[in-house]
Amino acid sequence: MNCPSKTFVILEGRESMGGTWDLFRYPGIRSDSDMHTLGYRFRPWRDAKAIADGPAILSYIRETAAEYGVDKAIRYNHRVRRASWSSEHARWTVEIETGEILTCNFLYLCTGYYDYASGYTPEWPGVARFRGTIVHPQKWPEDLDYSGKRVVVIGSGATAITLVPAMAQRAAHVTMLQRSPSYVVSRPAEDKVGNLFRRYLPDHLAYALTRWKNVFVGTFFYRLARKKPEVFKWMVARGVRKALGEKYDAKHFTPPYNPWDQRLCFAPDADLFDEMRAGRVSVVTDQIDTFTEDGLLLQSGEHLDADIIVTATGLVLRLFSGMQLVVDGSAIDLPNTFVYKGMMFSDIPNFAFAVGYTNASWTLKCDLTAEYVCRLLNYMDQHGYDVCTPRVNDTDIEAEPVIDFNSGYVLRALHTLPRQGSKTPWRLHQNYMKDLRMMRYGRVDDGTMEFKAARAARVAGAGVMAHG
Repeated sequence: MNCPSKTFVILEGRESMGGTWDLFRYPGIRSDSDMHTLGYRFRPWRDAKAIADGPAILSYIRETAAEYGVDKAIRYNHRVRRASWSSEHARWTVEIETGEILTCNFLYLCTGYYDYASGYTPEWPGVARFRGTIVHPQKWPEDLDYSGKRVVVIGSGATAITLVPAMAQRAAHVTMLQRSPSYVVSRPAEDKVGNLFRRYLPDHLAYALTRWKNVFVGTFFYRLARKKPEVFKWMVARGVRKALGEKYDAKHFTPPYNPWDQRLCFAPDADLFDEMRAGRVSVVTDQIDTFTEDGLLLQSGEHLDADIIVTATGLVLRLFSGMQLVVDGSAIDLPNTFVYKGMMFSDIPNFAFAVGYTNASWTLKCDLTAEYVCRLLNYMDQHGYDVCTPRVNDTDIEAEPVIDFNSGYVLRALHTLPRQGSKTPWRLHQNYMKDLRMMRYGRVDDGTMEFKAARAARVAGAGVMAHG
């Protein structure tokens, strides 16, 4: 709607839409962000539950795509192998794994940053000895029956916190084995204020008000966690202690790092704590010595009996699904690039990518990025430009890691990632309000973006292409 003169096609590497919400099928799969901020800005979330399950989110995505006609522009089973930019022709040539070739003036990647092929699993001694079933959540088998089984879930991140209470409904017992604790915060699955707004106000107004409320609340608590970590730690510990009562053991819920050094975990309606109090779930903080025939031997000497072991040990970071980027015959080395406004790379022309926040809902940033891409394309059309390229002209810019997290999946992949700079527009704010001012109201011609006209090289009919 914002660029009515443009044509586009969406290339989807998988056989269906939905990304994470279509791929992941493990019990209890849900978002840990509220749907009033994870949902699209232009289409209200109308369900009562703000912390929604995977199937509900997938339906919302598909309904939105159909409502706006986006589904008709998707070509499935089109995995991009390589994309090459030619300055001479001012266009991208996109090569599909099937051998098909497409061209476009602007390339927009919406691939996320996880490897969809497989998750991360450490190498443990004795794995082959285990006679039970080992499952990674990313490859959950549809026919796995865990009813009445003893289950051990290895991990303490968002996936484990989701899986454990869900599996406890049918399993004989579920043990969450963690090497170190995470910060776990209970929050209501329903947004009572948001539902009140929806009862008395038009959908779009109620949704907008709830969205802004949650943005401000989330920003407040994130700033509190970073500026006064001891206060935030006390608040989290107090909440867990209240939820668990006499079952509370500080060693299982006191991480060795500050809040938001890693992402917080959320337990909707205290489901994890309820299962612990009921005796269906236990938490063990220890490390694996070896797998045995019927479970896990820990370094403390304790043995965990198990029929099923779930390795909720994380995902693999892989930008752009491994596709190769080439500019004028030279392969792009991402670690040598800087991220511009959290959506483009230095010295890569007519290219953008969608990525979300680490401390808030993914879609908040993706909405701003999509809006800014439209602003950029319209600006270029209005001024007769065909090429836009972010350039690092400030000699005082210092390189910093692109993600300020010490989570294992980040540290394992940090050497493969681009860098951020010490100043705007090369700095990732992880702050919706700052990005809103910069991307919705800031100048497009900001002195950093280089524009060029190449009318003779324009390809008729080529437009924007996104790879999903």
